[in-house]
Amino acid sequence: MKIIADTNIPFVKECFSSIGDVTLTGGRDITAELVKDADILLVRSITKVNEELLGSSSVKFAATATIGMDHIDRDYLDRSGIGFSSAPGSNANSVGEYVIAALLALGKKHKFVLECKSIGIVGVGNVGSKVADKAAALGMTVVLNDPPLKRQTGDDKYRSLEEIYHCDFVTMHTPLTFDGEDKTFHLVDDKFFGSLKESCFFMNTSRGGVVDTSALKNVLDAKGIAGAVLDVWENEPDIDNELLLKVDLSTPHIAGYSYDGKVAGMIMIYEAACRHFGLEIKHSIDDFLPAPEIPEITIDPSAADEQTIIHDTVQSIYVINRDDFNTREILIVEPEGRGKWFDDLRKNYPVRREFQNTKIIIEDNESKLAKKLSGIGFKI
Repeated sequence: MKIIADTNIPFVKECFSSIGDVTLTGGRDITAELVKDADILLVRSITKVNEELLGSSSVKFAATATIGMDHIDRDYLDRSGIGFSSAPGSNANSVGEYVIAALLALGKKHKFVLECKSIGIVGVGNVGSKVADKAAALGMTVVLNDPPLKRQTGDDKYRSLEEIYHCDFVTMHTPLTFDGEDKTFHLVDDKFFGSLKESCFFMNTSRGGVVDTSALKNVLDAKGIAGAVLDVWENEPDIDNELLLKVDLSTPHIAGYSYDGKVAGMIMIYEAACRHFGLEIKHSIDDFLPAPEIPEITIDPSAADEQTIIHDTVQSIYVINRDDFNTREILIVEPEGRGKWFDDLRKNYPVRREFQNTKIIIEDNESKLAKKLSGIGFKI
């Protein structure tokens, strides 16, 4: 079988070579001509998989090694009898850790304590649930909003947007949809921002189109909110450079880019491909994940206050400020090269392991500090 794969899927050639001949290419370089005689297409989020791409191809199975599917025309694939798989939940923990790193970075920058602050989570699927658990572990008050889940379950834990508006932080974890009663395109608009309190910090790691860029720039200019963290942007990779200057933390759509999450997504679509073609599954995630660079961290609880220790521990694994710095370097690139710079930051993203790979050595494993570190994902 001939397999065309996004080169940004780690170990995809090593893994999928067990079922066919793999050709690697950049996600934006996948064309109808390239896939016309392929049997399998493997993408990440920047390749639009639709009739225009596959209409003249021999592709029998397509997969995205991501949780998001707004770049996939499922109706076309179903009509055409093309098998499909995504990787739901594969990078949920990675995004959860990103949000925690961002919260801690904001706390250090603006000199506030996270414990007892409130965080409103809009969208409580795989990712939003992880964020909720980790934020609660830090002692934050969590307010959940998810109208579809509210209708499905009738559970009162899902609250209205009006309650979200009163939170100290609001973070978006919805899919991008363009119609229906739960449409999320520009869900966050002037009215949304006008309802937030001035001390609120806004965060988006879902999809850029969930937020109206002009509305966010306007509210930041007017100091209608305290600040913002953006990992996703409208019109990627050609992002709004004015907005880049206004946010507290800027990153190039990498919240879900932990190495663990990317390899997990690859294995999920590999297993799905094997099932689709009735082939033996020969690989597992353990075949590809290396040992962590930092297997242990010893903590002295008396060295600093609790939040500082947690912040520094997280920073030893994931330096979110470095991603912010690298993203802002777009501003010194010639305008015609900025989109490529954004894409290259993603393509060449360094290995970032998840907290679960590191064990914390601390004298009292039952201490409040130890429980918080465990709650955000570290082994104790």
